Amino acid sequence: MHRSIALVLLAGLAALATALSDQSRLAPPDTARAPDTWEYSNCGEDTDAVQIQSISVSPDPPKIGAALTVTIDAEVKETIEEGATADVLVRVGRIKLLQQTFDLCEEAEKANATISCPVEPGPYTIVQTVELPKEVPKLKYVINVQGYTKDEEPMVCVDLTVQFHQF
Repeated sequence: MHRSIALVLLAGLAALATALSDQSRLAPPDTARAPDTWEYSNCGEDTDAVQIQSISVSPDPPKIGAALTVTIDAEVKETIEEGATADVLVRVGRIKLLQQTFDLCEEAEKANATISCPVEPGPYTIVQTVELPKEVPKLKYVINVQGYTKDEEPMVCVDLTVQFHQF
């Protein structure tokens, strides 16, 4: 889980960072200065293999061009094995910036994660830091992350929203 939950959410954050760096040509909205914001919602079911208890970020709110540390508290209900995946969709309004499927165990290896598949049931706290590019357009990003076990059963579902306003 350490890896599966972290990787599902990190896949979402990595997808966001990738999408943002590739979409720097998008114009920022013409709005007054407002604080940056973020939020998440658990779109999963009580029967999912991974249950998210909380997600926090530091700094809060996230800052463009700075390191973002994400802390996730979760409970793994069943063993997560090789073959677990995450479908990640990043949108700005109706515009789809990125849609990609990640192999979670493979992503953990690339990230030199401290845990590897199989991930046994139990409680986990995952802390991971990612860099938000300074070229991030100041827009509202909606990220949907849906994780699946190796048997393609629902594993976890999270919706993340990040709104950057600062100029």
